[in-house]
Amino acid sequence: MREAVVTGLGATTPLGGDLPSTWAGLLAGRSGVTLIEDEWAAELPSRIAGRLLVEPTESIPRHEARRLDRVEQMALVASREAWQDAGAPEVDPLRLAVVIGTGIGGATTMLDQYELILDGKAKRVSPNTIPMLMPNGPSAYVSMELGAKAGARTPVSACAAGAEAIAFAADLIRLGRADVVVTGGAEACVHHLTMAAFAQMRALSTRNDSPATASRPFDVTRDGFVMGEGAAVLVLESEEFARARGARVHGRVAGSGITSSAAHITASDPEGQTRAIGFALADAGLSPLDVDHVHAHATSTPQGDVAEAEAIATALGTHPLVTATKSMTGHLIGASGALGAMSALLSVRDGIVPGVLNLTEIDPEIKVEIATGAARETRVRAAVANSFGFGGHNVSLVFTP
Repeated sequence: MREAVVTGLGATTPLGGDLPSTWAGLLAGRSGVTLIEDEWAAELPSRIAGRLLVEPTESIPRHEARRLDRVEQMALVASREAWQDAGAPEVDPLRLAVVIGTGIGGATTMLDQYELILDGKAKRVSPNTIPMLMPNGPSAYVSMELGAKAGARTPVSACAAGAEAIAFAADLIRLGRADVVVTGGAEACVHHLTMAAFAQMRALSTRNDSPATASRPFDVTRDGFVMGEGAAVLVLESEEFARARGARVHGRVAGSGITSSAAHITASDPEGQTRAIGFALADAGLSPLDVDHVHAHATSTPQGDVAEAEAIATALGTHPLVTATKSMTGHLIGASGALGAMSALLSVRDGIVPGVLNLTEIDPEIKVEIATGAARETRVRAAVANSFGFGGHNVSLVFTP
């Protein structure tokens, strides 16, 4: 079976408009969470979010941007960076695929256009509304830009979507159905409705007076997640294809595991998460002792962080060094799994693990080793990246050099 290697990386996040600035921000322990100053947020119990540091319209021309939802703009920005980072490989279009996941898709377009109807302005609804709101829009637009004809797929598995996209992309490579796949996740749902809905679930942090310290995975005082937005995209290639063209390789997707908990629509399930990690290890041909690092899904919710720590300890033991970069970016929903995967891959490549921001006192129920304080330089032979979503979606990825 062919191996899938990573040759290109791109991102736009609350920490930076590209991958280098985002990675530097994670290693520096910098928060991208700020106060939402829009008028619509004034009535909400949670008025903080991790918004993009650099607007997509700074690199996408106005005439192009107006036909795209924000999530599509983000996907294009990150994909363009990843494609150039990979060296813009010359590949048969019939051997090039795109797999970009999202949790919601063009939510802002759908809600904004519906408001026009409520205001009696149906004739002002944009003719571009459907292409802008459809969840497969990011994959479709990236595939059209690159001329990818081996498929444009869109996993929509809540907060696991970006990670599931990478798992699917790696399978396309390993099964010989594509030579190159552009993959990852994108999300843009910092909106009145989504913020209000999550707040009604009591899922969001309400530390409005201190946005930068609100997201605090594994801390005993955590009170919910912080909404974020962004995109992270990787270029995967078969090892043979990459070697033949002399491509630089960041690392490899060594294995993946996908499970469904079939238990509760929103609650975390340690058993399902444990199985996902175990399947990913088996797929990679590794043992728990081979894993030095885990990038945790860890959203900073009271129940979720404990459940995941239990799953990690059960599947891998307590020796791997665990980090949670949502402490700095907030929760990027459908893009979070892709950005987490990227962080895990870079930890393998660079031998350094970002520390968990805002962690002042570890919850005594957390029994794994957490990367407290500053980023740690350490050898990482293999890293696991976890991503879990509402609906019982569990995805674990394994990265090696």
